[in-house]
Amino acid sequence: MLEQCIIFVISLIANIFSAFSGGGAGLIQLPALIFLGLPFPIALATHKVASVALGVGATIRHLKNNQFRKHYVVLMLASGLPGVILGANIILQIPNVVATTALGVMTMALGIYSFLNADLGQTVKNHSKSRRQIAIGSIGLFLIGILNGSLTSGTGLFATLWLIIWFGLDYKLAVAYTLVFVGLFWNGAGALTLGFIGEIHWAWLPALLLGSLLGGYIGAHLSIVKGNQAIKRVYEIITILVGLKLIF
Repeated sequence: MLEQCIIFVISLIANIFSAFSGGGAGLIQLPALIFLGLPFPIALATHKVASVALGVGATIRHLKNNQFRKHYVVLMLASGLPGVILGANIILQIPNVVATTALGVMTMALGIYSFLNADLGQTVKNHSKSRRQIAIGSIGLFLIGILNGSLTSGTGLFATLWLIIWFGLDYKLAVAYTLVFVGLFWNGAGALTLGFIGEIHWAWLPALLLGSLLGGYIGAHLSIVKGNQAIKRVYEIITILVGLKLIF
């Protein structure tokens, strides 16, 4: 029972921060599962399944605002899901140290880039996109999907910033899309894939799922009621911490 309580608290805290900033639950949750005794492949698959509950909790809160546009929904699902499935199938073939170090450097770069651009993501920029620009945006989502399927720590942060930089969303709206469509659909696809090719530690899932569900809802609520500036600052802190964790 004590073990389940510890896992629940860890999951709750990790997912509140993740739902508020648009990613980064793996900063706390994935290393904690490894520290508690799970081998990396089992911890990864278990974390991926639990992260689906984050998407469920965030979806329940964000759907009340009815702020999603059909073309963005289709783009994120059609572009990202194939990448997620591909990434989940190749993760066990890549040396973990090499992959996580490279991802850590890139993740830190996201936070630094956001910090150096004070006005980034503060307003929605409804610039129309050409077919070529939409195609580039789709490729970006596909590549982020590969990262999401293979290395779960902080890859939602990439999706959040990509939606801001390329598609002109503000932080609030980008976090909403990331939580619902990355958290629920991308992570769901990755969980199914890893479940088939890997092993899940089912005994810890109830506590992880409950913590992820509640954390997702609470974090999503905070991201809605707080301003873009607050989300931006938390995003920058989370990206730098995720990057450092992955490197060291």
